[in-house]
Amino acid sequence: MEKKVKLPKHKFHIKTGDIVLVIGGNSKGQRGVVKEVIVEKDRARVEGVAMITKHLKPTAQNPQGSLEKTEGSIHISNLMVVDPTTGEPTRTGRKLNEKGKLQRFSKKTGNFIPDGGRK
Repeated sequence: MEKKVKLPKHKFHIKTGDIVLVIGGNSKGQRGVVKEVIVEKDRARVEGVAMITKHLKPTAQNPQGSLEKTEGSIHISNLMVVDPTTGEPTRTGRKLNEKGKLQRFSKKTGNFIPDGGRK
């Protein structure tokens, strides 16, 4: 039996490399850079935000075992893009740029939001 792949319901307002503000949850008010967007679960990992502790089992290389702090994921709805020109959080929209390509823009200032550190 083949496993069904869940397709995204819509495009996200957040991309990898964006600076975002957390607007809900335990990490409310913190800012960080998006490291990864988990499309299947509508979640994102943000650098230095929503830290969780992982318990690592003892291995041959690490006979003592250890505790590792890593970023947990945050639901996309709890994140807001920070406008790179003003440094304030903003809602985003999409419109055609000069080259005729659909690009995100800040609804507060009207400026286009450059794609973060994406390749």
